[in-house]
Amino acid sequence: MTCPSAEAVAWCYRGGSISAEPRINERIRVPEVRLVGPSGEQVGIVPLAKALELAQEYDLDLVEVAANARPPVCKLMDYGKFKYESAMKAREARKNQAHTVIKEMKLRPKIDPHDYDTKKGHVVRFLKQGDKVKITIMFRGREQSRPELGYRLLQRLAEDVQELGFIESNPKQDGRNMIMVLGPHKKKTEAMAEAREAQAARKAERQGGSAAAEAPAEEASADASAENAEA
Repeated sequence: MTCPSAEAVAWCYRGGSISAEPRINERIRVPEVRLVGPSGEQVGIVPLAKALELAQEYDLDLVEVAANARPPVCKLMDYGKFKYESAMKAREARKNQAHTVIKEMKLRPKIDPHDYDTKKGHVVRFLKQGDKVKITIMFRGREQSRPELGYRLLQRLAEDVQELGFIESNPKQDGRNMIMVLGPHKKKTEAMAEAREAQAARKAERQGGSAAAEAPAEEASADASAENAEA
């Protein structure tokens, strides 16, 4: 392994960086390369000048794909197109990447039925989205001496949403609060895929409804034209 020169070290300390981009065409500085053709075929070891000549003939770039090999491996390709496709793949991967989110829902031990149904509706929505839900029961005053009220409420909520989620972290006291964590049965990626499918189905339904509404209007217009022609 060769050590970097003093100039290179000084350049790095001045804020420079080593490019991750592969060397292409005239930036490749070796006497010979192991060449791979446009379709992945093995051409063999050829002089650099010959490889550059072939790149010009094919109207492609000579790209160094394995710089540490001896000799380095280079491939003939459209480097601009390759970079664009790689960027699109990375973008799509980031788009489909699932990030587990922990939502929080706060309740009081003596919550009224309407508020409970509202809060439960939020928990159902979070679990359907593939997110975890942290349920916090907040005790005030004398309620702190009745922790069983919070425990029963948490158990009730867990049973009401058991088709969508499970108790990932059992109820435990944390100061004036009691906390439980619900985990979704459905993975985040599955929830995202289902949401996209539902959105596409709604869009198709709207488009189908528009087409169906336009058809009677066209028929009425045609009938009117026929009546005028007979008159």
